[in-house]
Amino acid sequence: MAKRNRGKTISYLPQNGRGTCSICERTRIKLLYPYKTETNQTIKVCKNCRPKDK
Repeated sequence: MAKRNRGKTISYLPQNGRGTCSICERTRIKLLYPYKTETNQTIKVCKNCRPKDK
């Protein structure tokens, strides 16, 4: 059975949630995970750079 809602959750974001990661500098990658910097600023990072505290 087909998945009708696949990809709909990030379609409202600019460029469908894709951009350049601030930490690893990868381009055209999904930026979906919040990350707190040293100055308590929250930025979005890629899956590889997300905090792995779970």
